[in-house]
Amino acid sequence: MRRTLLLLAPLLCAMAAALPPLHAAGDEVRALWVRRTSLESEDAIRRMVTSASTAGFNTLFVQAEGDAMAAAQGFDPIGETILQAHAAGMRVHAWVDVARVTAPGELPFARTHVVYQHPEWLMVPRTIAAELLAIDTHSPDYLGRLARWTRTNTDRADGLYISPLQPDAAAHVAEAVRDLVRRYAVDGVYLDHVQYPALEFDYGAKSMAAFRDFLRGQLSLDERQRLDAMEAIDPFAYPNEQPEQWRLFRQSQLTALIARLRTTVKAVRPAAIVSAAVTSDPSIAERDHLQDWRTWVDNNFLDALSPIVAGNDAAKIAAQVSEIAAFAAGRPVWVPITNPLAALARVANRVP
Repeated sequence: MRRTLLLLAPLLCAMAAALPPLHAAGDEVRALWVRRTSLESEDAIRRMVTSASTAGFNTLFVQAEGDAMAAAQGFDPIGETILQAHAAGMRVHAWVDVARVTAPGELPFARTHVVYQHPEWLMVPRTIAAELLAIDTHSPDYLGRLARWTRTNTDRADGLYISPLQPDAAAHVAEAVRDLVRRYAVDGVYLDHVQYPALEFDYGAKSMAAFRDFLRGQLSLDERQRLDAMEAIDPFAYPNEQPEQWRLFRQSQLTALIARLRTTVKAVRPAAIVSAAVTSDPSIAERDHLQDWRTWVDNNFLDALSPIVAGNDAAKIAAQVSEIAAFAAGRPVWVPITNPLAALARVANRVP
């Protein structure tokens, strides 16, 4: 059986330099997540690559965030990282936030950012959907209320997300990924936050309209007329009356986006590895985040799987990883571990 591959999650370069070298099988990925704040200059990149290589890492997952990563004043952080990492014999994967467009508690500085240009694409929680429906999406009050709700409900959302239900939003994500792989000789694309932050999300006007248009084609004339009459009074009539169809519609559109992104990457770089971060328990992934990653695997939308495991119990983590590896049917399984290196070793020793 192919050994489960392990991914070591974000570490500072100083910590990486202090770690003893990692030793692993030749096909194992020993990766370091690199945030954009580590790529501020050529010297910073050189130090990061040297530290990572010395510590035994063979792969870098480099954060790529559109506006934040654009080349400025002749300095291209991603391009420079790829140049130096490849020279050191290391692989580079672009680490892309798919649906999440801001971290919690902050709004971007650049007014060209998608949250300002297309606030109508943002996922809306059911809790404040009614009040936002009464506000023009391009009013500063609309984004302000949504951002404030997110800041005060970090247990329910880890930032602002754009909706895969809206064709223009999905096309925007696909085009950003296409531009990334065209511009840079990446060895892979790591898709993060391919999910809904919670089941209560995506009650914006355009998202509900997309569901209504989808569902009306499946209903009888009488049923359409009944729901249309209800919607005139209650804008949430369609999702309220058809909750299971509403859940499946959101889930299927997320799956469609994953399929589209794979096609986008492979059309430009056929050898690039497409991977995604997923909630480790597939039942919880579907129930809480509408993330049907088992279907993604079954349909070969992913070349590698990166389950997010939690806790300090090495035996429990190893059992989860072994179960996921069995389902992955030979695909690499990369496990982000944020605990000390000793924890990684304990898990590795328990996984076949």
